[in-house]
Amino acid sequence: MSHTNRNWSILNWNIRGINDPVKWLALRNKIDEANADIICIQETKRELFDAKYIKQFCPRRINQFDYLPSVGASGGLVIAWNGSLFAGDHLFHNDFSLSLCFTSTLSGDSFILSNIYGPCQGPE
Repeated sequence: MSHTNRNWSILNWNIRGINDPVKWLALRNKIDEANADIICIQETKRELFDAKYIKQFCPRRINQFDYLPSVGASGGLVIAWNGSLFAGDHLFHNDFSLSLCFTSTLSGDSFILSNIYGPCQGPE
């Protein structure tokens, strides 16, 4: 059985708050420029995400997501991906990380991706 060789593009961005439409446009442009298949966003400063909100900054091909809500005005993580290229299964989360297992729909290969954001001072 032959597998399709494919390079996957993953975009990682500390957005420092995602509630500004100007940032949505910048993020969408970067996703398109990088031809990203998976997007990891840190410090969203947002408690809730749904498909309608994700569409504000993700192109149509990025149609699946998982997230860790912010606590107040700090933290928050999102991983969004192209559902025609990957199946994503939630593996783990804690206060500062979100981990998913991705399986390629083209080759069946799997890998674990962790998105991490936490305080840089104090005991945490």
